[in-house]
Amino acid sequence: MKKKALYITFAISICLAIGFLSSFATQSSVNDWFTTLNKPSFNPPSWLFAPVWTVLYIMMGVAAGIVWAKGLYHLWVKTALYHFGFQLLLNAAWSIVFFGLKEPLWALFVIIALVIVLSLTIKWFKVVSKTAAWLLVPYLLWVCFATVLNYKLWELN
Repeated sequence: MKKKALYITFAISICLAIGFLSSFATQSSVNDWFTTLNKPSFNPPSWLFAPVWTVLYIMMGVAAGIVWAKGLYHLWVKTALYHFGFQLLLNAAWSIVFFGLKEPLWALFVIIALVIVLSLTIKWFKVVSKTAAWLLVPYLLWVCFATVLNYKLWELN
């Protein structure tokens, strides 16, 4: 149990660090460029994003920690964590492309890739731990919503 808690704590820390680093790209344009964009009626208020992402990063970390604690010597664990790492990189890349580079169309391609890789991650997590897989479902739903939002922001601008 102690080992599992250590893996979960470390995985949460990694996820939160990625989120924190991604926020630098976001903050660089959220208060200027982003405010000038035409937004769809379902665009959430800006204050909602930080708490939602914090909860999602924590859930992602718990899920990854549960899988990791099963042992890296298992091929399924390695495969699941490779997918997890790749989706985490795509997650960070989206912020950089959308907010840092101010390229909603290219960000749309990144987020579509994220949805695909995240879906595969959930599939592999389910092989290792159903609980870990379910912990990623809210994240997938949020990213699907963000994909529609990204598309509408590109379309309107």
